[in-house]
Amino acid sequence: MVVAYVLLIVRPGEESNVADKLKSMEDVKDVSVVYGEYDIVAKIEKEDMEALQNFLIKKVRAMEEIERTSTMISLK
Repeated sequence: MVVAYVLLIVRPGEESNVADKLKSMEDVKDVSVVYGEYDIVAKIEKEDMEALQNFLIKKVRAMEEIERTSTMISLK
């Protein structure tokens, strides 16, 4: 199991919309809209790194409202 925290910068005004989309995805375990450099933090659990990569590219980064992401992989 791979656990990742994805930090997202989204277009202004799209924070709630993107958060709702992320919350509806099965492998997204938690979503928070935050203040600071990033707009949203999402916790994602996938079976392996390849599945995580595919999910991030095909589902998360494919959203047109997202401007930039940064992914942190949890060690434990």
